[in-house]
Amino acid sequence: MSNVAHAKGHGRRRSKRSAARAFPEEDPDFQIAPMIDVLLVLLVFFMSISSTEVLQATKGIELPVAADGRDAAKSAKQVIVNVSWNLVGDAGAITIDDKGYATPPDIVPILKARTEVVPETRVLIRADKQVRYAYLREIMIAVGQAGIPNVTFSVVDKDK
Repeated sequence: MSNVAHAKGHGRRRSKRSAARAFPEEDPDFQIAPMIDVLLVLLVFFMSISSTEVLQATKGIELPVAADGRDAAKSAKQVIVNVSWNLVGDAGAITIDDKGYATPPDIVPILKARTEVVPETRVLIRADKQVRYAYLREIMIAVGQAGIPNVTFSVVDKDK
């Protein structure tokens, strides 16, 4: 009988110990420093893979709105033609690489020179919303005379 009593007592001690081990004494603390590290790494990652092209801003040109517009990739194969419109004089102005041109036929030699260097050159037209269609048509005719078949229009996706 003493063996049985000893076994029962031993079993009770064991169950008390295992019950004490099952519940932790403290709740774990939330560590904010590793969370900040992870967020900073994600921020750097998304900044590095995001498009580095910033919308070129030219004073006096307000781009038209197009909800279905896509981002254009900037490259050396691209010529940006800025077209502004003066409402007072009802006349347009053309700018390529910060140099102004009086009429659309004046840009033909510039565009031809670019296509001689890079045959796959495309033209990105950044025209103000106020530009008249007839003036824009003259610019597109000049681009065609320069031998450039790829023309893209720059727009914004929403009004300010």
